[in-house]
Order: sequence, then C-alpha cells, then structure tokens
Amino acid sequence: MLNYVIKRILLMVPTFAAISLVIFVVLNFAPGTPGAQMSTGEAGGQDASSAGEQRESYRIFKEQFNLDKPVLVNTRYDLGQPEIQAELEAILNVNGESSPARRIQAQEDIENWGRYAVVGLVGVLSDTSNSPELRALASQRLTFNAQKQNKLVYKKNLSDEERAQVKAIAKANAKVRAWSFKADATPQDMSATTTTWNRWFEATAADWDYTRRERFEIFFFDTRFAKYWGNLARLNFGVSHVDKRPVLQKVLSKLKYSITLSFSSVLLIYAISLPLGIWSSIRQNTLADRVVTTILFMMYSLPSFFVAVFLLNLLTRGTPLQVFPTSGFESLDTSQMTLLEYLKDVGWHIILPIFCGSYAALAALSRYARSGLLDVIRSDYVRTARAKGLPEAVVILKHAARNGMIPILTLLASLLPTLIGGSVVIEVVFGIPGMGSFLFESINLRDYNAVMAVLLISSALTLVGMLISDLSYALVDPRITFE
Repeated sequence: MLNYVIKRILLMVPTFAAISLVIFVVLNFAPGTPGAQMSTGEAGGQDASSAGEQRESYRIFKEQFNLDKPVLVNTRYDLGQPEIQAELEAILNVNGESSPARRIQAQEDIENWGRYAVVGLVGVLSDTSNSPELRALASQRLTFNAQKQNKLVYKKNLSDEERAQVKAIAKANAKVRAWSFKADATPQDMSATTTTWNRWFEATAADWDYTRRERFEIFFFDTRFAKYWGNLARLNFGVSHVDKRPVLQKVLSKLKYSITLSFSSVLLIYAISLPLGIWSSIRQNTLADRVVTTILFMMYSLPSFFVAVFLLNLLTRGTPLQVFPTSGFESLDTSQMTLLEYLKDVGWHIILPIFCGSYAALAALSRYARSGLLDVIRSDYVRTARAKGLPEAVVILKHAARNGMIPILTLLASLLPTLIGGSVVIEVVFGIPGMGSFLFESINLRDYNAVMAVLLISSALTLVGMLISDLSYALVDPRITFE
C-alpha cells in the first residue's frame, strides 16, 4: 500500500499543476478588469494629468499586482517612438477616426507599458516637428510612466534600508511629476521642459540599455504568468486587491465559520442518511419505502436558495414567527458570554443554515446508500451468512452494509473541499462571513489573488480527498488490495 500511496502523491503534483494552469488562464482571460472602478479618468482628453489622484491610484494598483504586465511573454523592451506616437495620436484622435473604445484602449496601453514606454515618449517630446498637443501629451504621460515602481508600499515592518528605499523612490517620483506642460504653453516653457527630460534621460540611460540577458529575463519573467508561478512555488498567495491584507490571513479568518457550518452539516447528513438508506433497502417496495422515497425526492428537488429565503421570512422576521436570528454567525455581545452561552448562541444562529445546507445532500446520500445496499443484499455471501443462522442485524450491518458503502465512500473525495469551501448560497443568504461568501465577493470584485487562493486550496483538498476515498475502500471491502 505504501508504494501505491507514493505513486498517487507523485501523480497529484502534475494534476495540481494542470489545475493551477486552468485557474490562471480562466481568471486572466475572463472579461473585466480588477480594480477598474478606481479609475475615473476620461480617455481622449488633451491633459493626461487631469485624470487626478484616482487614475494615479489605479496605475499604482496595477503595478503592485503585476496587472499591467503581459500574461505570457513580454516584448515591451522593443517599444520605440513609432508605437508610442501611434498610441498618443489615437488618444488625441488626431485623424478623427479613433473610436471611443480605441482611445480608451490606447490610454490603457500607454499606462500598462510603464517605464518601457519612456524611450518612445522622450522621442515624441523631443521631436519639434510634432504638434504642441502631441508633445504636451507626451510630457504629461512621462510624469506617470517615468516613475519607478514602489512595491514596498504595502509591506509591513520595513527595515531601515527598505524605509530609505521607499523614501528615495517617492522623492524621485515627486520630482518627475512636475515636468510637464500644456498644449498652450509658450515655446520657452516647452523647450525648458524638453531639455529637463533629455538631461534626465541621459542620466538614466543605463535603465533603457537592455543587455541580452535582461531581455531574456523580461521576455519570460516580467509577466503575470511568471509572477503567479513564482508565488505559488513559495506558497505565497499574495495580497488582496481590495484591502491590501495578505490573502492567506483573510482565508484563515473565514475558516472557523465555514468549518463549523459544513462539519455540522456533514455529520447530520451521514448520521441520518446512512441508517435511512439501510432501513429503506430492507423494506424495498413497501408503502413506507415509497413514502420515504417520495418525500426525499421532493426535498432533493427544492432549491436551497428558495428554502433558505422561505424559512428566513417564515421563522426569523415575524411573518408569522420570529424564532431564530435573522442573519449572522453569532450575536454582537458574545464577549460577555460564558463558553456555554456562546455555544448555545452560535448553535441557535446556525440551525437554519445547517438545515438548508443538508436536506438535499441528505436525500441524495440516503438514495446512494439504498441502491448500494440493494446491489449486495442478494449476493451469495449474504445468503450464506443467513444460512449460518446469524441475526439479521449482523447480516445487514456487518456483511452487506460494508460492501454496499463503496458508492458512499466515493463521495468522500468532495468532503474536504466542502468543509473548507463552505456554501456560497447559504452563507450569502444567511449573512455568514465564511469562505463561500468570501469567494462570491472576491469574484464580484475581481480580486484575482483571493479567488486563486480559494480555488487552489479547494483543488488540493479535492486531490487529498480522492486519495483518502480510495484508501478507505480497502477498509470496508477485504477483496480490494493495493499491493
């Protein structure tokens, strides 16, 4: 069995890698842009700096999370004046043919190119044959694109050296933000600003002279894909796009709610469904079996969101009863409660969520148990056990039920991710701040790091659950061996 376990664990590695790749592709190529609501700047305006602090905040946000980088490969080191000038002309709609979507995309491209666009922007600015509007826009874009990334901003407990680095970068960025002019500026102001930029560009020329090795590193590693796998290799899920808190810290803070809710639901499901399935198989085709089957199928067909909202209105809001709390996992004054009072309060809050999260799975699992037992209850070894004079309870529970539980054990593969992942519908309806509602909110807010963390953890737990499920077969059926 040890060899089998080792092989399965080794097989889990490429499987998990494939799942991780699918998650990355789906999230990065899905429509929508994370944090786009932070940007309120109008595309196509002459004055790029008029976008204000929110546009600048959005630019910094994208830099912090590599959202301004290409997905797979990066060839931006080859950007020159023609490419930059074409985008600037599209923003200004020089030829009158640029659609609003094209102008917005051009502005987004210039922002995302970051410091890679500096060479081209300086070229456009220095070319006196260009229109004042184009040169003005180039100067304004340089005040953004020439800034260095300051990725230590969200890091806590900075060392003295890191603090000095943050201050130096902030000081340098503040200096370049002042070097711009508008289209109606005097020729002297344009010339003075252009000279300032040219001097700065000459002083920092080494930053734009990429060696072959640097081009190779940029091409493969300055991308979202490389960042994703680098973080994954270190088990670092990054920082949430929403509140800048570490994703793992946020996930751990949600676990107690989902585990409590899901573990209680799983216990209830198995405690009721297995005995009910065995009882129903013994009384196959009797009136009682048909009544129970009909009721269970009706329970299975009811959507959980409908039942949850119905019970919420019926039993919590005084129409007609107000028996249970309306929402939440616990009361607001739990700090004043004893342990027994706290457990009672939590239990009272989660009775309805547990019921709504359990009844459909209970109905399905009991039918699985019934059909699994019916497959073996007429087997030769069961008849032999009866012929030996063994009590019917021993025949059913010891001989038939063990082998009939294999379909049930197969469902264990989904048990671990269910415990951790929680239920999106139940947690959202009942206002429980668990993993399900956290995932739902993260998807709505396009919080890539949070969504990837939850999906990757759930995928890993599914693989572990499948291994445990396979190994448990040998415990209930001695005919199964992994040697």
